[in-house]
Amino acid sequence: MTPTITAFVRSPDRGKGLARDMRVRWALEEVGQSYDVRLLSFKALKEPGHLALHPFGQIPTYEEGDLVLFESGSIVLHIAERHAGLLPSDTKARARAITWMFAALNTVEPPIFDRDLAKILERDEPWYEQRLHVLEDSIRKRLGGLSTRLGDADWLDGAFSAGDLLMVSVLLRLKGSNILDEYPNLSAYVARGEARPAFKRAFEAQFAVFTAASTG
Repeated sequence: MTPTITAFVRSPDRGKGLARDMRVRWALEEVGQSYDVRLLSFKALKEPGHLALHPFGQIPTYEEGDLVLFESGSIVLHIAERHAGLLPSDTKARARAITWMFAALNTVEPPIFDRDLAKILERDEPWYEQRLHVLEDSIRKRLGGLSTRLGDADWLDGAFSAGDLLMVSVLLRLKGSNILDEYPNLSAYVARGEARPAFKRAFEAQFAVFTAASTG
């Protein structure tokens, strides 16, 4: 059965591959699973039909028969558990890969995402500079630990896994900032993720939506 995911018809990231449906697209491409995409406007996100799928009115969602999932991490984990290629077969290695999935979303992503929001919503506030300093200090602490653990390895724990997929997806938000550049091994790590054929296919598919929306 071909799953259906939801995505923005006009993504606020302007085609940079940062919207969270990108993670799901990438996972599906990695395992060779075809999928359909239903594009939604911001208005449609808050309508009853979509709220029945995602109670918080966000994207992505994942529909496969009578199974409906939301939250990108949960969807990626579901895909990884059903298809070979994103989780190791060894029980302990599998547990470690899942731990890295949680670390990406629960430890590394929050201050990075909050920094993005602050730069958009709080730039004119008197506390902006202090707020930015606090967030960037928190980001550097997370990246320092991650950089040390990665060392000179290609991936976080042996072969590429769903943990790497989510971690690279999170770190992509720092591309173009001086922060990521301070950790050369993490910059190279992100570049390796972007170089994967499955990532390129997912990015091109998402970028095509942006291009169509911009010219339509």
